[in-house]
Amino acid sequence: MYHKISEFLEDWKNESGTTKKVFANLTDDSLKVKVTPDGRELGFIAWHIVVTIVEMLHKGGLEIDSPKEDSDPPETAKEIQDAYAKVAEIFGAQVSEKWTDDMMNDDVELYGQKWKRWLLLSGTMKHEIHHRGQMTVLMRQAGLKVPGAYGPSKEEWLAYGMPVAK
Repeated sequence: MYHKISEFLEDWKNESGTTKKVFANLTDDSLKVKVTPDGRELGFIAWHIVVTIVEMLHKGGLEIDSPKEDSDPPETAKEIQDAYAKVAEIFGAQVSEKWTDDMMNDDVELYGQKWKRWLLLSGTMKHEIHHRGQMTVLMRQAGLKVPGAYGPSKEEWLAYGMPVAK
């Protein structure tokens, strides 16, 4: 639960930074990777993260000139990376500029329900973390390096002077 905008912004800075690291390891070829024939492609999941931020901002009464939730994923990893960087920055800025600490318990209409603003912020972030985790599994299967999120990844152990975990 967020009581203050500053609490959210601190978490957002860290989590969006981690997402940027994950997105930076995507390649154009990897965007088509999926586990099962009817599963979602890696590029689709990455794009879903981008457009959901836009959707949630809009539902929370904030506006952003960016891709709509029903738009098709771009063809290149760079386009997804650039779109995410823009949207993540605007998300933090819009919340910081247009909401106040006193507004955190105000209701907003989301999906036919009333959500508190703090829940919109928390839900948006948890949604991103959830799909970022899915992406790292697909990235491993695509042979990509996976950056650590809450500690070093397999590839980062040596950089920390530690033996690679088995």
